[in-house]
Amino acid sequence: MATCLRLRSCRAPRLPPAPAARGLRPRCSAQPRRSAGGLAGLSAALLRTDRFVDGCWLPAAAAFPVHDPASGAELGLVADCGVPETRAAVRAAYEAFCSWRGVSAKERSSLLRKWYDLMIQNKDDLAKIITAESGKPLKEAQGEVVYAALFLEWFSEEARRIYGDVICTPARDRRALVLKQPVGVAAVITPWNFPSAMITRKVGAALAAGCTVVVKPAEHTPFSALALAELANQAGIPPGVYNVIPCSRKKAKEVGEALCTDPLVSKISFTGSTATGKILLHHVAGSVKRVSMELGGHAPFIVFDSANVDQAVAGAMASKFRNSGQTCVCSNRFLVQRGIHDSFVKKFAEAIKTNLHVGNGFEERTTQGPLIDEKAVEKVEKHVSDAVSKGATVVTGGKRHQLGKNFFEPTLLSNVTRDMLCSHEETFGPLAPVIKFDTEDEAVAIANAADVGLAVWRWSGRPQHVPHYPDIIRCTHLHPTNRRPCPQ
Repeated sequence: MATCLRLRSCRAPRLPPAPAARGLRPRCSAQPRRSAGGLAGLSAALLRTDRFVDGCWLPAAAAFPVHDPASGAELGLVADCGVPETRAAVRAAYEAFCSWRGVSAKERSSLLRKWYDLMIQNKDDLAKIITAESGKPLKEAQGEVVYAALFLEWFSEEARRIYGDVICTPARDRRALVLKQPVGVAAVITPWNFPSAMITRKVGAALAAGCTVVVKPAEHTPFSALALAELANQAGIPPGVYNVIPCSRKKAKEVGEALCTDPLVSKISFTGSTATGKILLHHVAGSVKRVSMELGGHAPFIVFDSANVDQAVAGAMASKFRNSGQTCVCSNRFLVQRGIHDSFVKKFAEAIKTNLHVGNGFEERTTQGPLIDEKAVEKVEKHVSDAVSKGATVVTGGKRHQLGKNFFEPTLLSNVTRDMLCSHEETFGPLAPVIKFDTEDEAVAIANAADVGLAVWRWSGRPQHVPHYPDIIRCTHLHPTNRRPCPQ
C-alpha cells in the first residue's frame, strides 16, 4: 500500500482545526471481556469485543453476533459501529497523525518490530481465533499468522529506508529534490478470508511510512483485527495510530461510505470483490483520494500436453483448495489441452478423493473447512447446477457435505464449456471446472475472456509456453481495475 507520497497538513481544509500536536500519551486501560463459544479457552487479553479507538476499548450503542461457520455457534457479541463511531475513529487517527508523522523512522521501526515479536509469541492463540471465526483449518491458520507477522517484520525494516531522490532538470544550475512524506489517515477495509494477513500487509506499510490507520474488518472475522489491536497496544503503538471499528453487514455500507467521504481520510486501501470496489471508488471520487485496491479474480490454470501430469495435479491441488477455494488468486478454471485432458482429470479426481478431508478446522485431519456462510455455499451449488444443466459431468463431489449447512464437497467437473457460470464468474469455493482446449491460441482466448484477472497459472514442459520459467508462472492479468505487480 503506497502511503508515503506527499506531506499532509495537520489542519484539514474547511474544517475546525485539530488539537495541537501532542506527545505520546498514556493509553486507556480496560479489562477485556470474554467472548463465548469456541473462543472461551483462549487468552482473555486477546478476546476483545469493543471497538479500539484512540488507544481505548470503547463499547458501541449496538452489538452484532459473530458465528463459528463450522458449528453455527455464537462466538460472541462485537461492537456494531456506525457512522458516529467511524467519524470518531477517523478524527482520533487524524489527531494522532500530527505527532506520529514526527516520530523517527528508527522508533517506528522498533515499535513495528515489537508488534511482530508479540504476534510470534501469541501465534497459537491468534491461529485459533482465525479458525474459530473463519473456519480455516488450523494448520492453514497457523501459516497465516506467521505470514501476517512477517509483513510487520518487513515493514519494520523498510521504515528505515524511505529514501528521497535528487533528479537532474533541463536547467544546468538546478536539481529537483524529491521527499517522501506520509499522506495522513489511511482507511483500511479488509476481507474475511485472510483476517490477519490482509491487515498487517496494509497497516504495516502505513505505519512504517508515518501514516495512521482506521481498520474496518469484515463482519465475519472481527476478532482477529481486535486481537491485533491488543498486541499493537502492548507493543507501544501510540493512541490513535491504529484504530479498529467492527460493524455488522447491515452497517457495512454506511461505514464504508463514511470512510470514503470523510475529508480527514487521505487514502483508501481495500481488498475484496470488484462490485464492492466499484462502489467505494464512486464514493472516493468526490474527494479524489488515493486508492489501492485488490479486487476479484478469475484465475485460469492452463495445462499443456507437454506438462508433467503428476506435477500439474499437485499444483492444481495446492492452487485450488487452499482455504476451501476461498482465496482471490486460487484457480477458478482449469484449461487442459486435449492430449493430456483425460489423464489429468482422472489423476485430479484421485488426488481429491485421497488427499482432501472435510471437517471442522480444529480437527487435525481436516484439510477442507466450512465455507464462510450459507450464501457462499449457495453460490457453489448454483454454479454446479448450472454447469450440469448445460452438459457438464460431475466427476467427484457436487453437493453439500453431510457435516452441516456451510460444508460443501470438493467438486470436480468435466465437459465444461465457456457458456457456463463457472467459466465466467468467480466461484470462491471448492469447485474445479475443467475445460478442454486444442491450441495455445484457444487457451489464451478462454483465459482472457473475463472482466477480472489477478492471476494465471500455466503448466508446460516447453519453454515457449512459459517464457523464462520451465514449469509454472503466476502473474497478473492486467485488467484496468485490477493491477498488481507480478511476483518474480
